[in-house]
Amino acid sequence: MSFPGNLRRGITLNRERPWKLLIASVLMTLLLGASTSSASEVPRKPNIVLLLADDLGWADLSCFGSSAVQTPNLDRLAKTGTRFTQFYAASAVCTPTRASILTGRYPLRFDIQGHFPDDESHLPRGVLTLPKLLKQAGYSTAHVGKWHLGGLHLKHIADREGSIPGPREHGFDHYQCQIEEQPLRGLMGRERTLFRKGGTCLIRDEKQVEPDDPFYDGHFTDINGDYAIRMIEKFHGEDRPFFINLWWLVPHKPYEPAPEPHWSATESGGISDDQHRFRSMVSHMDAKIGQIVETLERLGIRDNTLLLFTSDNGGAYEADLGGLKGGKTDLHEGGIRVPLILNWPGHIPSGRVTDAVGHTNDLLPTLCEVGGAAIPPKDRLDGISLLPHVMDNRPLEEVERGTLFWQIAFYRHLQRHYPKPEPYATEAVRRGKWKMLARNGEPTELFDVEADLFERKNLIKAKPELVEELSQQLRDWLGEPRLNCRDGS
Repeated sequence: MSFPGNLRRGITLNRERPWKLLIASVLMTLLLGASTSSASEVPRKPNIVLLLADDLGWADLSCFGSSAVQTPNLDRLAKTGTRFTQFYAASAVCTPTRASILTGRYPLRFDIQGHFPDDESHLPRGVLTLPKLLKQAGYSTAHVGKWHLGGLHLKHIADREGSIPGPREHGFDHYQCQIEEQPLRGLMGRERTLFRKGGTCLIRDEKQVEPDDPFYDGHFTDINGDYAIRMIEKFHGEDRPFFINLWWLVPHKPYEPAPEPHWSATESGGISDDQHRFRSMVSHMDAKIGQIVETLERLGIRDNTLLLFTSDNGGAYEADLGGLKGGKTDLHEGGIRVPLILNWPGHIPSGRVTDAVGHTNDLLPTLCEVGGAAIPPKDRLDGISLLPHVMDNRPLEEVERGTLFWQIAFYRHLQRHYPKPEPYATEAVRRGKWKMLARNGEPTELFDVEADLFERKNLIKAKPELVEELSQQLRDWLGEPRLNCRDGS
């Protein structure tokens, strides 16, 4: 069922309009003399499935130009949905972006400047999150896969009230993740068994998964996809709209061979063993996404489900950046520009490609608007809803896109097979076509990224007034208050 034009505009322009329109529709039906109204005719809130890859490069999907790996299931979603070519992760490493997705806020608001190294760091308790807002709107919620926002050590689970918050405290009814503590994860990473023995260190709904569990001996990519399917079936059986937050570990290191047929299907002459492993992992993830779509179709809810796919940061060692500069840990385009696909049959335009600038901060307000949930006030939100652009083709500038900011702890080494670009940067600013990089607030580079996608021509000396203007905006942003991710203060 597709929204008529006036209802679609109502969704994009008024946060409360869908339910007002529904009431008005029922009253109109009564006034026109309709005898009864079937429950099946009442529009349902859409289900939402958010799919997040880990360290996927901007050009790693065949629908984004890859010739190395075929991703037919994601390609199909792109072909029948809308694809963003200028979408940005909130950081060039994982944890900050994950905080951005759940809160709609810059990671620096919580003093999150780098990845959490499986220590006591955490997203503060009590933060307003996407799953909390959707739950208030009647959604069932589940988190699946990588977490990396704190609280998944065994001691935290044993004393949740007095310890660090985990997925439950941040709004998820159910979750299944790996235990995130040392030395377990470090050892499995060094042995390259984190995927193939992924079920041996699972936590599900505050309980460690035992050896007799059917997922215990599974491959982590299969475990994640299959548990997401289990949750879809469960929530559908309960007749409630659902939000599934599926954060794959793919294609993050350790690079491990995916099971057949993906290993053989990605074999190619002239590539390294790690490159072969990487390609097989991406192929495996794509196949599991296909199974999720098939499940939605089998249950008859595909047309009422919004699917989104993106990545937590730019590509690492084996990823395809499509020629972009930098990579993971670096704020040039290769470290923060990521693919975004949105697919909702009959609602989101099919086959559309947009170069509008989007950001992971935008996912919370977008999904809240889709689900009829309350959108936080502007002083508690850094993103904007993408719906006016996606559904009505309104320029994002008309909905106050404004200036975008990035900040990251200093990483001396690039997670690529070549050195990190110099001069080093710890901040970035983008306004319109202009992108400025800085180190500790001091500008170092300026690029017109529309004309110079690969950031080759530094214009910092040619545009002193613009540089000063952007620098002042950056200084103001860096000086704003923040919560501390370690003590919640």
